[in-house]
Amino acid sequence: MADIERGQPAPDFDMETDGGGRVRLSDLRGKTVVLYFYPKDDTPGCTKEAIAFTGLKDAFEAEGAVIVGVSPDPVAKHDKFKAKHDLSVMLAADTDNAVAEAYGVWVEKNMYGKKYMGVERATFLIDAEGRLAEVWRKVKVPGHAEAVLEAVKATG
Repeated sequence: MADIERGQPAPDFDMETDGGGRVRLSDLRGKTVVLYFYPKDDTPGCTKEAIAFTGLKDAFEAEGAVIVGVSPDPVAKHDKFKAKHDLSVMLAADTDNAVAEAYGVWVEKNMYGKKYMGVERATFLIDAEGRLAEVWRKVKVPGHAEAVLEAVKATG
């Protein structure tokens, strides 16, 4: 598991996205990137988080920021999730968990005494030079998208 912190270069990534696209960190140089990891499409917390980021997308774009949501779900599931909830943020498929591992968010979880590996809800703010400007781990959804937007404004 990677232990990455503010000020370090963000690990590069190259993933398929909803709608048959691709996203690479190297292609986003010069923009602020909000990379948020979430466990699973169409679950209560993940849905609320995606709706919150979608609601603030115009404000993020006004600050020159791109939002990329990442989960282990395949692209087809992302497409259904976006259509069902009218989401406008880009969703990337980290089906082999390589990006989650690179960012240190592929972790052992414990639910009802059962241990399993999964994605820890976390957000990484990557500046225009590709460095980590801010890191939020073990994110609580209420108010999170707004807090990230404030951080984007402060770094911009």
